[in-house]
Amino acid sequence: MKPVRHNWILSGIGDIATRRVIPAIQAEPRSRLYGLVTRDPAKAVPYGVRVWETLDEALTDPEVHAVYVGTPVFLHAPQTIQALRAGKHVLCEKPMAMNEPEARTMLQAADESGRTFGVAYYRRSYPKVQRAKQLLAAGAIGKPVLAEVTNHMWFDGQGSRGWLVDPAKAGGGPLFDIASHRIDVLNFLFGQPLRVTGQLSNVVHHYAVEDNATVLIEYAGGARGIIDVRWHSKVVRDECRIRGTDGEMELTPLNGPDLVYPGARENLPTHANLHYPMLENFVDAVEGKAPLLASGASSYWTDWVTERARRAGS
Repeated sequence: MKPVRHNWILSGIGDIATRRVIPAIQAEPRSRLYGLVTRDPAKAVPYGVRVWETLDEALTDPEVHAVYVGTPVFLHAPQTIQALRAGKHVLCEKPMAMNEPEARTMLQAADESGRTFGVAYYRRSYPKVQRAKQLLAAGAIGKPVLAEVTNHMWFDGQGSRGWLVDPAKAGGGPLFDIASHRIDVLNFLFGQPLRVTGQLSNVVHHYAVEDNATVLIEYAGGARGIIDVRWHSKVVRDECRIRGTDGEMELTPLNGPDLVYPGARENLPTHANLHYPMLENFVDAVEGKAPLLASGASSYWTDWVTERARRAGS
């Protein structure tokens, strides 16, 4: 029996789209790259697919089944809502929206449409993160009480990703860009956040968004998470450790394969294309074969945290 084909279109052809999203769609056996939405049609030529300059035009095509929203953050809510109302499934880049109210409108549109709506928090698909969740539930470190996560790098706001320092397009700086992934991981591991505070500032770079942010989250189970992200560090860090009453779990670097906990070390590498397992899970969810790992409903809580951290830090 021929596998079901899901015709995807991609709105926006940026770095992540060309390196990960398009190859993931092309590799997923039930999926097909059907078309691209871009203001620069020349970017689409190498793919030999349909091209539209606006999402409006693309959504009139009944052969379009799913939309990957890969545009800057300020377009996530309007394009997601537009695609859902047109009856398409939507997988949206992170963060979900510019703010919490926008995120709520996206959830409402998904509920009303009955279509599948996911957000690209692909770290939920990491074998290491999945295993860490199992181990925490099994009491491998006793009662989890503190998670410490850092992501430090240098970003001066130049180059093709320069839009990230424009608050009108990106919403915020590292709080939106790199903290969002880590907030989502902690939400995945510990459940619903209860209280949030944060501090944001510009220490080195004086662009229009913060160049660092520190977020403190308290969870319903009693665990606290500290997330520190910086765009002014020439020392790259990608740390993640979880302390419990009976021991600790080390996931550093978060993007690496190693998982260390009392009495054991496991090597759990990611897929060669970080977006592939997420896309595969999304198609499974559309077909009713598996729950969606990073749904709009779960991703909303990352925006909930971000909103409160930004208010506290402003």
